Amino acid sequence: MDHVLAEVGARLRNIRKERGATLAGLSEATGISVSTLSRLESGRRRPSLELLLPIARAHQVPLDELVGAPPVGDPRVRAKPIVRHGRTLLPLTRQPGGLQAYKCIEPARTEPAPEPRTHEGYEWLYVLSGKVRLILGEHDVVLGPGEAAEFDTRVPHWFGATPETGAEFISLFGPQGERMHVRARPAKKGGDE
Repeated sequence: MDHVLAEVGARLRNIRKERGATLAGLSEATGISVSTLSRLESGRRRPSLELLLPIARAHQVPLDELVGAPPVGDPRVRAKPIVRHGRTLLPLTRQPGGLQAYKCIEPARTEPAPEPRTHEGYEWLYVLSGKVRLILGEHDVVLGPGEAAEFDTRVPHWFGATPETGAEFISLFGPQGERMHVRARPAKKGGDE
């Protein structure tokens, strides 16, 4: 923190000089005395928001530029694709354990569905495009775009693209005991609108 504050003075001086402003002119624009501005620039006065905000306004720069705030990190998830049995998985979560999210891309299925399997956990599927066949216990359903399914993975299951079309879908998998919580407003009754 002290390192960041120590560099503020040099930044203030550089920005003022780049704009061709004098200490007297900046003092008039901000209401801060020339001696205080000079001490800020030389590092003999500790910067405060009370002093930096009017200077940032006078120079028309964001406060971050005066204090040299570190840039915000890149928010994009840079997933390395995983290919398994013809299905491309793009991990959407970064940390191991807990709830895991994947975007799945699968070409049209050319071979029959394998035998359903079981394991610990809970799964949610959301179809983005194409069709996904889900075999879950005694159920055999086809999900289209915008449709979702959720199930306990201890029930024998299998899912994948249909033979007619490939599919893109989101898969969320959580260890046993983790459940997705959906909040929904109650439907409005006929006369309450």
